[in-house]
Amino acid sequence: MLSLTFQAIVTIITSWKSTVAINQPMPPALRIDAGSWLALLGGVLLAGLLGLMRLGFGWHALASAMAGYGAIALLVLVGLAGHAPHRRFGAANLLTLIRATFVALLIGVIAEGGVLFDDGRWLLVAAGTAALALDGVDGWAARRSGLESRFGARFDMEVDALFVLTLATLAWQAGRAGAWVLLSGLMRYLYGAAGWLWPTLATPLPPSFRRKTICVLQIALLLAALAPAVGRSLAASLCLGGLLLLGYSFAADGVIQLGWLHGRSARNMPT
Repeated sequence: MLSLTFQAIVTIITSWKSTVAINQPMPPALRIDAGSWLALLGGVLLAGLLGLMRLGFGWHALASAMAGYGAIALLVLVGLAGHAPHRRFGAANLLTLIRATFVALLIGVIAEGGVLFDDGRWLLVAAGTAALALDGVDGWAARRSGLESRFGARFDMEVDALFVLTLATLAWQAGRAGAWVLLSGLMRYLYGAAGWLWPTLATPLPPSFRRKTICVLQIALLLAALAPAVGRSLAASLCLGGLLLLGYSFAADGVIQLGWLHGRSARNMPT
C-alpha cells in the first residue's frame, strides 16, 4: 500500500509536469511575479498561525501548515512554465493560491487533531464557503484577463483535490462520519495510482462540466457536514452523498479513458 501511494504521488507529479509543460522559455517577470505572491501569502499564513498559537495551537500545527504550503509553492514553481508566455501570474491564479493557503491552514488544524469548538467550526465553515466561492470566480477572471493557461487549469484542479482531502479528514476527526469519508479525499490519489498500473487511466481528459459541478457539490456537502447545527446522522448522510457523486464522476472518467462506450476514443467522448 505504501509503495502504491508513493507511485500515485509520483504519477501525479509527473502528470502535473507533463500537462503544464510548454516548449518556450518562461519570462523572468512571470517568475518574479509568482514568487512575490507566494512569499506574501506565505507570510500571511505564518502570521495567522502565530496568532492561532496564542489561542492554544501548538508548534506542530504551524510546522504542518507551513510544510503543506511549501509543497504547494514547490508545485507552483515546478509547473509555472506552463503559464508562459504570460508575464503576470494573474488574478485567477492568485485566487487559486489564496484557496491553497486556506487549505494549508486546514492542514495545521488537522495536525492539532481537528478539535474545534462550535465557534471555531462555524468560522471554518464560513471561511471554507468563501474559498469555495472563489473557486467559481477564478475561471471567469482568467478568461476576462486573457491569462488562461494549462498551468492555471491544473493548479485549480489540484487545489480542489487537496481541499476535499482536508475537509474529509476534518469530518472524520470531528466524528461527523466514519473513516470511510476519507475515500472522498483519497479517491483522486487512488485514481492516480490506478493510472500507474493502467497507463490508459493517466491520459489527459477534456474539460468537463460534470466533473467541475460534482467537485463543487462535494466540497459544499463536506462543509455542510462540518457545521455545528447539522446532526451527526445528517452529516454522515451528506458525506455519503458526496462520496457517491464523486465515485460516479471518477467512474465516468474511467469509462471515457478506457473507451468503453461504443468503442469511441476519449477525445470523441461526450463530457
